[in-house]
Amino acid sequence: MRGKLQKPAQHFGTPRDFHMPAEWEPHEATWLAWPYFRNDWPGKFEPIPWVYAEIIRNLSRHERVEVIVKDAKAEKNARKILKLANALNKNVRFHRWPTNRVWTRDSGCSFLINQNAPRLSAVKWRFNAWAKYPNFRHDDKIGSLMAAKGKAPEFRPLFNRKRVVLEGGSIDVNGQGTLLTTEECLLSKVQQRNPGMKREDYEGIFADYLGIKNVVWLGNGIKGDDTHGHVDDLSRFVSPDTVVTVMESNPKDPNYEPLRENIRRLRASFNQDGKPLATIDLPMPSPVIFDGTRLPASYANFYIANGVVLVPVFNDPNDRVALDILADVFPDRDIIPIYCGDLVWGFGTIHCMTQQQPAAST
Repeated sequence: MRGKLQKPAQHFGTPRDFHMPAEWEPHEATWLAWPYFRNDWPGKFEPIPWVYAEIIRNLSRHERVEVIVKDAKAEKNARKILKLANALNKNVRFHRWPTNRVWTRDSGCSFLINQNAPRLSAVKWRFNAWAKYPNFRHDDKIGSLMAAKGKAPEFRPLFNRKRVVLEGGSIDVNGQGTLLTTEECLLSKVQQRNPGMKREDYEGIFADYLGIKNVVWLGNGIKGDDTHGHVDDLSRFVSPDTVVTVMESNPKDPNYEPLRENIRRLRASFNQDGKPLATIDLPMPSPVIFDGTRLPASYANFYIANGVVLVPVFNDPNDRVALDILADVFPDRDIIPIYCGDLVWGFGTIHCMTQQQPAAST
């Protein structure tokens, strides 16, 4: 899409009567950014565009896919690959916006829907590359561009007169008022996003901007997580009162105790109505290591779209176990495995690269 975008209306108040819907609720579209930054996958970049093509091919069968490309050359290359992969169709649209990286879950806005009318709004968090990398200026603009294209008024949360930093991968919601997150990501001084913000400050922001009534705090994330504790590698809502959560069976693995602690917390937690949360265990794959680096391989990084769930797999015996569990959880959706053994070298997989735009009619 080449037209100059009008900037969305920016508000520093709160989006009254709006809430963040669950990922399984109807989508208008999925947003993602086409890969080009080779240093995110050093030595493994060549297969990455083809993984994207497979993801887009499966998504575009069910909903519109909004593909962000950095320029005309990148769009031409993407179109060529998608055509070869039988993934180029009327449901695929392109937007020429420069990016630093491709992790749209984290750089994009959080879309909200109005509880009383078919309207969207968007929360535009500040993005600072996980408080770790210096190159994020293009990515910090992506959420506003998405909001403008979705005709969603943009709200910008503030704390002590400063923009609040948050990534979409650090939260997960049930659409009814309960949110999952981790202490490691939001409360640690390592990769600290918002100095001075405490637990109750985050809970206030979530209440004011996302319609959240109840926050469930988990502990630490998985080994190898470059984001320092994103919840979308750990535990995910699959219904208003049910969470799937990854478990490690090897007591010698560094994930073993942190994941046991997380499930203890979940089993002691309640939803917004005071009802205990049900939990379903997902296995972890065997450690995925490349160039001596432990990578954040997790089956919890699946993405729920209209009619389909895309699940990362790693050529591991537990692939089939995880797929069968998710097939039981989502009986009305196709469960599609996507090989992510190369993609995870960029420290993320399917949920990290996608961002849903809910259908306003919901």
